[in-house]
Amino acid sequence: MRNWSWVFVVLLYSASIMRIGAVEVGRGQQTERISGSAGDVLEDDPVGRLKVFVYELPSKYNKKILQKDPRCLTHMFAAEIYMHRFLLSSPVRTLNAEEADWFYTPVYTTCDLTPNGLPLPFKSPRMMRSAIQLISSNWPYWNRTEGADHFFIVPHDFGACFHYQEEKAIERGILHLLQRATLVQTFGQRNHVCLKDGSITIPPYAPPQKMQAHLIPPSTPRSIFVYFRGLFYDVGNDPEGGYYARGARAAVWENFKDNPLFDISTEHPTTYYEDMQRAVFCLCPLGWAPWSPRLVEAVVFGCIPVIIADDIVLPFADAIPWEEIGMFIDEKDVPNLDTILTSIPPEVILRKQRLLANPSMKQAMLFPQPAQPGDAFHQILNGLARKLPHNKRVFLKSGNKILNWTAGPVGDLKPW
Repeated sequence: MRNWSWVFVVLLYSASIMRIGAVEVGRGQQTERISGSAGDVLEDDPVGRLKVFVYELPSKYNKKILQKDPRCLTHMFAAEIYMHRFLLSSPVRTLNAEEADWFYTPVYTTCDLTPNGLPLPFKSPRMMRSAIQLISSNWPYWNRTEGADHFFIVPHDFGACFHYQEEKAIERGILHLLQRATLVQTFGQRNHVCLKDGSITIPPYAPPQKMQAHLIPPSTPRSIFVYFRGLFYDVGNDPEGGYYARGARAAVWENFKDNPLFDISTEHPTTYYEDMQRAVFCLCPLGWAPWSPRLVEAVVFGCIPVIIADDIVLPFADAIPWEEIGMFIDEKDVPNLDTILTSIPPEVILRKQRLLANPSMKQAMLFPQPAQPGDAFHQILNGLARKLPHNKRVFLKSGNKILNWTAGPVGDLKPW
């Protein structure tokens, strides 16, 4: 039976806060500045605080892979491509490796795709091993630290575990040769074997120009209470339906498919971006991995992200105040989503909307072309700068070895 008190709440929101959230904040008149431990960090300028040396690798590690499959430029893993392009012309780049603080190896490990767009888990670790063997043989810098002053972009579902299925990713573990390096990755989950201490967690790639093209007038009221488009069951990979998203997405569908406050469906309409701008809350549940581009889209479109992924480590968490702009729902509490969201005081909703309207918040989630101040490229550099200076203990004595080059699955040891 329909609970009309819920509908009344939506009407109340439409009359009292949605117009303020859409119109006044959209015009930049009521943006609220974040200050303190987070927020201020968003506007850090990394230039002058670090120097990065970019290894010049044979094109088979990057450009030729991209030429073979241009889909890599638009999928959610594309940060590795755009970061490479950004660094080549960045003011932090140095051609003098002796003065470098960090070393970057441009390997497009997610650009070898299956027909349905999944990065192949078999070639990625072999490709990365091959690149590391190359730089360690042709330059002296890797061997001084065994990679402790090197960073790698690894935007796979489970980072440097290089697999899109969690069980197999955990079984494989982080590629052993990357144990001392800093990993820049989309995957983040506390106490997980695929998240290394000191990793920099970044947002997945979402196309800035495409989102810009779908902006609607800021005067449009937010008339949708809760919005979601995506899979609830991955029948092809999880026939029983209990493993995918740890059952959280299935619980959303089973509990709220007939609830008038929830606009949820598996269909992906052409008005998807516009609909997010009409919504108060956008569900961001885990899938096979805890993260998805929905998080980026929600922030960019000012829709309060409802994050359903236990123990998730969010992008640039030292700079973006996620607790203040989003809602965190435990996976076990999904059946109570309606009660939780309708009980949030209007003034709390308003503040979250004002903070989301802050342009620096949106900019930090994007990889625009060309780069812009405060964007995700700069947040990555800020994260690297905050790790300087390197501890003297990372430098090894001549002949010293810590990493075992033969560790890992036998298949990973094959030449690439």
